[in-house]
Amino acid sequence: MVPLAKERLAIDDGELGLVLLWLGVGSAVAMLVTGAANARYGSQTIILGGGLGLALILPWLAVASTSLWLGAVLLAFGVSLGSIDIAMNVHATEVERAAGRPLMSGFHGQFCIGEIAGSAIMTTSLSLGTDALVSTLICSALMTIALALAWPRFLATGRTEQRLGFVLPDRGVLLIATLAAMTFLVEGAMLDWSALFLVDQGLVSKAHGGFGYMLFSIAMTAGRLGGDAVVTRLGDRTTLMLGTLPIMAGFAALLAAPVGPIAMAGCLLIGLGAANIVPVLCRRAGKQKTMPARLAIAVTTTAGYTGLFVGPAIVGFISNMAGLPWAFAMLGVLLCSVTLAAPIVMADRY
Repeated sequence: MVPLAKERLAIDDGELGLVLLWLGVGSAVAMLVTGAANARYGSQTIILGGGLGLALILPWLAVASTSLWLGAVLLAFGVSLGSIDIAMNVHATEVERAAGRPLMSGFHGQFCIGEIAGSAIMTTSLSLGTDALVSTLICSALMTIALALAWPRFLATGRTEQRLGFVLPDRGVLLIATLAAMTFLVEGAMLDWSALFLVDQGLVSKAHGGFGYMLFSIAMTAGRLGGDAVVTRLGDRTTLMLGTLPIMAGFAALLAAPVGPIAMAGCLLIGLGAANIVPVLCRRAGKQKTMPARLAIAVTTTAGYTGLFVGPAIVGFISNMAGLPWAFAMLGVLLCSVTLAAPIVMADRY
């Protein structure tokens, strides 16, 4: 809906960027406080509140008529988005613990499916000439139905760790959070820069530039849907250590590709390798013993989304200094640290 908002408000790219920044601000603020709120009210309550917030606020994004109004709506939308994101990961950890088997990758796979379904519904609806407000109301109705169906099935986990105040993350949690930020940084870079890289290198035409990210997303979704079986067979430590190998191979193929199909195969490998790193890190954040689980998951998720937000800017800075191929090479090297850090992350003391 961003192009529609720009046309409706008659603003330039600079002002639009400043308005959109409020979405990130709202999400960041919510992520910082949701860990303690989960402990006080329970993750299922935060999921319900955040989900209803998304459903109620979404239609206003289609009708906000001034930059100030749109910024305020995006701020509120970001708060709902950030809070439900933390709460879902906390609840996923609780469900996984109750089930006694890996489930986190599957949950993150469903998140990917939701992204695809949401964009497909809006694109189809708008392509058929449906008004933007009506299109968002359809999505809001679907979200509300999903919440109503899910609510009775949430775990009654109770309110634990209620007296938690500010807790400074220890080095183990900070390491997990840093690795999550690096992995999300790669995802953000693929989202914003992969098409430009493929076109600039003469591997695909402008019309087909988006295929790389599409294949990356498909591979990540498929990898997560099958990820729990992989983790059950290999374990968290081996999954972390081996997960970066397809990523490095993918970046190598992308950088050395003489033709488009090899570059596309590289995008597939990057998505497949990155699929289960974040779910494993979230699970480890919930299992570590040095910090309350709900706060550790909040720190990890917040760091991850920070990487997603700032990653494209970092890639742009390096690209401006040394060229886009060097920026992509840096991403491949950066993910090597996940392999090196896996034994530390999985140590019993953490």
